[in-house]
Amino acid sequence: MTTICVDVMGGDREPQVVLDGIAAALEADADLSVLVAGPQDVVVPFCAHHGRARALVCTEAIAMDEHPAEAIRAKKDSTIVRGCAAVRAGEADGLFSAGSTGAIFAAATLGIGRIRGIKRPAIASALPGASGRQTVMLDLGANADVRPDVIVQFAQMGRAYAHVVLGVDSPRVALLSNGTEETKGSELALSYRRALDEADPDHAWFAGNAEGVDLLAGTHDVIVTDGFTGNVALKSLEGTAKYLLREIRRLTSESKRAAMGALMLKPVLKEVARGLSGDELGGAVLLGLKAPVLIGHGDTSVDAVKNGTIATAVAVRGGLVDKVAQAITRGID
Repeated sequence: MTTICVDVMGGDREPQVVLDGIAAALEADADLSVLVAGPQDVVVPFCAHHGRARALVCTEAIAMDEHPAEAIRAKKDSTIVRGCAAVRAGEADGLFSAGSTGAIFAAATLGIGRIRGIKRPAIASALPGASGRQTVMLDLGANADVRPDVIVQFAQMGRAYAHVVLGVDSPRVALLSNGTEETKGSELALSYRRALDEADPDHAWFAGNAEGVDLLAGTHDVIVTDGFTGNVALKSLEGTAKYLLREIRRLTSESKRAAMGALMLKPVLKEVARGLSGDELGGAVLLGLKAPVLIGHGDTSVDAVKNGTIATAVAVRGGLVDKVAQAITRGID
């Protein structure tokens, strides 16, 4: 039985959304148990009606606008801090939370700990691709400034994630830059390129540079960059998607003919929006820790909680932590 700790107080919605997601995950996965972290009046009644759910009663929660480091120091009984402690103590095999990314990152790094040899944990997520192939992208915001040797570790961790979660046999990695030519990029990007070339001189797994247009093309298994660039790129994609959806709504409201067309396309548009939302995999994963930690979107949904909880269990069963450790020491075939 795989046990995942789920933070009921994470996210912008009411705890019931998270509880419904946990219930759906338990129904979908017979080998899953959940340690439900939250207030007594919320988690105890829920666990009383679900045989594979146990309550982790917490008296505090960390809000999205709180300073991460200060919050985890001040709120020792918060769901995020207690959840990470439960994973470290072996009460749970992994953690899923849709709470503050900064607080989860800080609490998990300190509370669960890094894999031996990992310099910086990174946030990774699988982006949908036009080819039907998903692309793992990291770092999405955990580390604004990193050295070239850390980028090489990001590549190795991204390959491990693509292998375990997406089932890619021999994942190939590209470096995000402003052109595919090896001479393109800032001085920092060029230093990243040199480090990756040195790590894989035969280019057995390093495919060279990728451009911004490749992020949703599905042409690469993994794309790496520093957390500053990755976060800007991700937020740009999200902003573009929101803009397009707003414009579609505005234009269809002004024309009956357009409204009829939009009605016919509604199922397709919903599918596209679902792919961009990340609900299918439940959110982003923190790579480089001693246990799988998934971070859901703040405006999470029942499906996202369900999928995120199950995806965390899949990472545990697939030996993601061991694969990352192996990738750092020996690489992936």
